[in-house]
Amino acid sequence: MFKRLECVSIYTSDIESSVDFYTSLGLKENWKVERKLNNGSLCTLIGLRFPEKNSSELVLQNDSDLKVMDIEIYVDDVVEAYNNLCKNPNVNWIREPFKTESGHVAVLEAPDKNVFVLVGK
Repeated sequence: MFKRLECVSIYTSDIESSVDFYTSLGLKENWKVERKLNNGSLCTLIGLRFPEKNSSELVLQNDSDLKVMDIEIYVDDVVEAYNNLCKNPNVNWIREPFKTESGHVAVLEAPDKNVFVLVGK
């Protein structure tokens, strides 16, 4: 079901300074999304690419409700993965599947309390 590590996403309160810092270490800005949140505020997500072509990304985000590091895992079909994982009583769903600019996302908490974000179509 899990296909690959898509990215690690980290919170920052000052996204511009964080972009400056990480790009000074050799990462390159790959994409940027501004997303309106349910509370009406705006969240920025910026994907940073590592120099190695096949590497995962580091994503910076400034959603103050998500001050945790999360690991994003690519799956072929988020809704299908959600339906399959709903049968597992050890999975705690933080967010059920929802549409994004590039497909769907769902957020789960594993029994060890680690958070995984499923991304895909």
